[in-house]
Amino acid sequence: MVDDRKLAVLRAIVEDYVSTNEPVGSKALVERHNLGVSPATIRNDMAVLEEQGYIAQPHTSAGRVPTDKGYRLFVDRLSQVKPLSGAERRAIESFLAGAVDIDDVVTRTVRLLAQLTRQVAVVQYPTLTSSTVRHVELVPLNERRLMFVLITNTGRVEQRVVELPDAVDEARVAHLRAMLNACLDGCGLTSVPDKVADLPERLPAEDRPLAATILSVLLESLVERQDEKIVISGAANLAGADFTVGLRDVLEALEEQVVLMRLLGETSDLSALTVRIGSENPYTGLRGTSIVAAGYGSGDKQLARLGVLGPTRMDYPVTMGAVRAVARYVSQILAAS
Repeated sequence: MVDDRKLAVLRAIVEDYVSTNEPVGSKALVERHNLGVSPATIRNDMAVLEEQGYIAQPHTSAGRVPTDKGYRLFVDRLSQVKPLSGAERRAIESFLAGAVDIDDVVTRTVRLLAQLTRQVAVVQYPTLTSSTVRHVELVPLNERRLMFVLITNTGRVEQRVVELPDAVDEARVAHLRAMLNACLDGCGLTSVPDKVADLPERLPAEDRPLAATILSVLLESLVERQDEKIVISGAANLAGADFTVGLRDVLEALEEQVVLMRLLGETSDLSALTVRIGSENPYTGLRGTSIVAAGYGSGDKQLARLGVLGPTRMDYPVTMGAVRAVARYVSQILAAS
């Protein structure tokens, strides 16, 4: 266990190293922080912290830098996550409130996170397994063509122009639309195929070809689009970062969707803020990075996760505050949509 005095010394070392990117010596700690003890006591505390693996000396005669273990203790013992200013909160709310659909929400969110934290932002799309049908719309364009629109509770909108096998009037289209919505309202997307399996049998024979065509388009729209699972922004922020592994390894890892999904982690707790530091990351190419992630959702149901990735030498209180705030605003937007 680390007592409060040594924890204060560790906290000061982390803060100075994050700020200056220079190893921190006892003299600097005395000059910059009011620790209330003598320089000799600070040196003794630093020696103990080094022996316990919380700080390390990168070069002979140099100061000390935090280790992954030191960052972990710092994060675990944070007294509070730094709150955003009123101006920052209003800017976030205004920026995200202008989104028109889930694609726009995700695009705005990933850009916003990258700008707020100066790190690489990662946002996961809400998965189909966590979405339900809100509405199905069939809009006749002419006698043999209509627009099919599927709207989910997460704001996802799928729309297709459908060529019909025969000419149909608006009354037949309206009847099929009403049946689809009565059958699917609030239905989980993964349950849709079972729900509509016997729908054609409940229609007059002359309407079955129309129903079969529409249902085929409906089922195709439920196929998960692989290129939309993860969106990233701010890779250019890595240019000025310092890593204990090569930048190329980090960039290669960012190209792997599966790696990013694992980094964001899984938790059923919507309010949970997770931090993975350095060697805690399962992917070797990202052992010199940290990721801060949180879930977002609708109501109390988590739909997906978002976060930021950067070097272990990051401002954790600020980054954690930004990720948590953005996740909450996205959740509010989805709940209200």
